[in-house]
Amino acid sequence: MNEIQLKYGCNPNQKPSRIFMEDGSDLPVTVLNGKPGYINFLDAFNGWQLVKELKEATGLPAATSFKHVSPAGAAVGLPLSDTLAKIYWVDDLGELSPLACAYARARGADRMSSFGDFIALSDICDTDTARLIKREVSDGVIAPGYTDEALELLKQKKKGAYNIIQIDPSYQPAPIERKQVYGITFEQGRNELDINGDLLSNIVTVNKEIPESALIDMKIALITLKYTQSNSVCYVKDGQAIGIGAGQQSRIHCTRLAGSKADNWFLRQSPQVLGLQFVDSLGRANRDNAIDVYMGDEYMDVLADGTWEGIFKVKPPVFTREEKRAWLDQMQDVTLGSDAFFPFSDNIERAHKSGVKYIAQPGGSVRDSDVIACCDKYDMVMSFTGIRLFHH
Repeated sequence: MNEIQLKYGCNPNQKPSRIFMEDGSDLPVTVLNGKPGYINFLDAFNGWQLVKELKEATGLPAATSFKHVSPAGAAVGLPLSDTLAKIYWVDDLGELSPLACAYARARGADRMSSFGDFIALSDICDTDTARLIKREVSDGVIAPGYTDEALELLKQKKKGAYNIIQIDPSYQPAPIERKQVYGITFEQGRNELDINGDLLSNIVTVNKEIPESALIDMKIALITLKYTQSNSVCYVKDGQAIGIGAGQQSRIHCTRLAGSKADNWFLRQSPQVLGLQFVDSLGRANRDNAIDVYMGDEYMDVLADGTWEGIFKVKPPVFTREEKRAWLDQMQDVTLGSDAFFPFSDNIERAHKSGVKYIAQPGGSVRDSDVIACCDKYDMVMSFTGIRLFHH
C-alpha cells in the first residue's frame, strides 16, 4: 500500500488529500484503527522522529505529546515521584512501566496544551501505557507495535474510532526532502544531525561542571527543539520537557512563554495547589483548567462567590504573588535549550527566574560576550553547540 486517501487536508475545504510514496514503494505505516487525518499524520511522523531520536540518545523509552505540529511535551521513561504522579493524575494507577512513565511525563508537563494530542511512543505500546492513554482526551497514537491487550484497550476509545498507527521502525527516509508552497517546490537535505555529547563539549562559561543528568536533559531539549516550530526554546528538568515555547517571532517572547509553562509545572507541585479539594464530579480536564486559572492573575474567575462552589469542596485562599515567587525560588538545576542563538542577555535573566542552571544554544551572536557574562553572574553552565535547529 503506497497511499492513503484522507478526508481532507488541514481544513475541510482543502480537498483532495492523501499521503503517498512518490517512488511507488509501500508506506512505512499501517493504520490499525480509525481514520487519521492530514494534521494527525503530520503530528505522528514528527513525533515519531522525536521519540526515536530520544531513545537512541538516552537509551530510555521515550514519548511525546504533539499538538499542531509541535510537541506540547516530551520525556524519557524515568520513574515518577509521588508528587509527579499526583499532579499528572496517575497516582491511582499504581506502579507504571517505563514507557507509561514517559507518556505520563510528556502529557503532564503542559496538560492544557496536550488536550486532544497525538501521541508518539518509541517502544511497543504496553498495557500500562494503553491504560493511561485510554482515559485521556487524545486524537491518536503512533508506535512501532502494540501488545494484544494494549491494542484492544485503545480500540475502545472514541467509540471504536481512535486513531492507531503502527510504523516500521526500520524505515529510513530518502536523504532529500521536498515540499510545495504556492505551487513551488522546495528541496533540502534532511536534518540528520546527531545530538550527542560531542555537540555539547564546547563549554564557554567559567563553570564547566555538567552532571550526567544535565547532559541527558540537554539532549532532550535539543532533540525536542529539532521538531518544534521555530523560534523555539525548551526548558527541561529530570528527563522531561517542562516548558516549550514554539513559533514565536521574538526569542525573548519564546523564552518567556516557555518559562511561564515551566513555572506552572513547578507551581502545580506547591502545597497550595496540591491541597486543592475538588468536587468529586469535576473531571480531570476541568481540574486542569481550574488549576491554571487559580495559579494565574485571573484567579477570581474560579474563586468568586457563586463560582467556586461548583469547583471546590472548600474555598481555597488566594495563591498570592509573593507565595508563588517564594515557591518558584526553590526550583533549581533546570536545563534550557534554544534552537538559535540568544541575541541579548535578557533571555538569560528570564531563564534564571525559572531556576535554569544549564544552557545549550548555538552561539554566534554579536553579543555572545554579554550573554556569557550574564550566565557567569548566576554561575550557570552554557555550551555552544555551533548548530542551529530551525524547523518549519
